Amino acid sequence: MPLRTFHIQVGDQIFLEEGGEEIGAVRVVAKDHLVVYIEGSGDFTLNGPEIAAAHDGKVRLDPDKLDAKLLAAAQSAHTQETE
Repeated sequence: MPLRTFHIQVGDQIFLEEGGEEIGAVRVVAKDHLVVYIEGSGDFTLNGPEIAAAHDGKVRLDPDKLDAKLLAAAQSAHTQETE
């Protein structure tokens, strides 16, 4: 599998799908992991394979590679919002 390198910065927005709603933000960028905040659920650590794409201040996660807890948090990020 080829090595992928993404340019990711603190504050980049997190998405579960391309064109979807923003569900959180990058809080920490380290050499071997990211810490991301998911709205309503808190911080999660990503080790790399969970990231499908990163561009223009946006990071898209790969739902098929997320652990169950992070996937559930991502899918319910906006369920507690009121209109």
